[in-house]
Amino acid sequence: MNQLDLAFTPALEQAQLVRRREVSPLDLVQVYLERIQQLNPQLGSYFTVLAEQAIADARAKTEILASASELPLFFGVPISIKDLNSLAGVPCTFGNPALLNNIPNYDDGVVTRIKHAGFIILGKTATSELGAYPYTEPRGFPPARNPWNLEYTPGGSSGGAAAAVAAGLCAIAHGSDGGGSVRGPAACCGLVGIKPSRGRVTHAPVGDRLNGIATNGSLGRTVADAAALLDVMSGYVTGDPYWLPDPEPSFLAATEVKPERLRIAYSTKILPMGEADTNCEQGVLQTVKLLEQLGHIVEEKCPDFSGIVEPFPTVWQTAPASSGLPPEILQPFTRWLFERSGSAGEYLQAVYQMQVASRQIVAFFESVDVLVLPVYLHSPIRIGEWADLSPEETFQKIIGWVAPCPPANATGQPALSIPVGFDSNGLPIGVQLIGRPAAEATLISVAAQLEAANPWIQHRPLSVTT
Repeated sequence: MNQLDLAFTPALEQAQLVRRREVSPLDLVQVYLERIQQLNPQLGSYFTVLAEQAIADARAKTEILASASELPLFFGVPISIKDLNSLAGVPCTFGNPALLNNIPNYDDGVVTRIKHAGFIILGKTATSELGAYPYTEPRGFPPARNPWNLEYTPGGSSGGAAAAVAAGLCAIAHGSDGGGSVRGPAACCGLVGIKPSRGRVTHAPVGDRLNGIATNGSLGRTVADAAALLDVMSGYVTGDPYWLPDPEPSFLAATEVKPERLRIAYSTKILPMGEADTNCEQGVLQTVKLLEQLGHIVEEKCPDFSGIVEPFPTVWQTAPASSGLPPEILQPFTRWLFERSGSAGEYLQAVYQMQVASRQIVAFFESVDVLVLPVYLHSPIRIGEWADLSPEETFQKIIGWVAPCPPANATGQPALSIPVGFDSNGLPIGVQLIGRPAAEATLISVAAQLEAANPWIQHRPLSVTT
């Protein structure tokens, strides 16, 4: 297998190659570090590249491989960590250059689990400032670019993670999602992205500041890769404010389960926020047509999301204020969010309103197994397209783009993005599957069924493969 093919080989297949001693962990790391050196200057996928540490880890694992009989699932497979999460001894910038010397002395719980699974960490991927934007252009860093068309964004806030996987700069990636920040970049870059249920993945050792709307998630080339990484990240850590039991069987096993005949709802309208453009609408319609052909019961209907329109932004926009960062070091839009954050009483009132609305939304799923929606309401924007807008204009633009994503963050339901085609600019289109609370396995089974019927893995962006 040549180096280009190896770079685009799914993570689970790479793990099997390592187990069979057909490639070594060092081989994989060297392939990715060479591609990062060559392509990251134009893609802006990584803030920090841990070349020396990755090589040292790969050499140690290559030596272990010579005599080991039992190995962790992803032993020797390279991965990236989003730069909103702490990795001991490595800068954690949160997308702000003033924090380049912010070096934590601990690993986040999810990072610990990733290490225990045998992964080799290549570096920290680019994020928008404090994860507050659905595009990844933080001041003081190069913008992250979409490998499918470098003039466009890979989305955000996990834009660097998605671009890295799509461009063959890592095998698989960790991300996080507080309003679509895994699903959006996955859709923009032609990947599978999973936002798990609230309580599925720990926030240890820190607490939760946004009433559970944000969670760590996975980005992969295949449904199986994303599901297996979710297995790795899942699990309770003592002190977590909410948690779910471990899946039985695993999420990876769910990819091998043919789903029963399911009741599937769909919509291309997210009222009262807006309607999908032609490209995104067609993605949904093609998907539900395929689901109907696969034997599922399909009906056009959607919950009323009106109840979260006011409280969700109130909760979400407190992220800058709760970060502890002084407002003067923030970008104009992030500072505007900081200044808009209200009193503690207003926050608690918004949380209450969001919880009431969430109950009404979840009730819709008593008669529905899966809801199919667009991920975003229109195709990716160009790099810098909204750079000159006022904060108020930026806020409205963001709402008008990402509207299908926040409802699952508000309710804590699982949601998954899967690629379905391309738009008129040659950029990937994804659709979103939303499931019942704690029902990731159902979404994963359906996504695997769609993936088998409409394979995507053969597609690679020309900008990084020629």
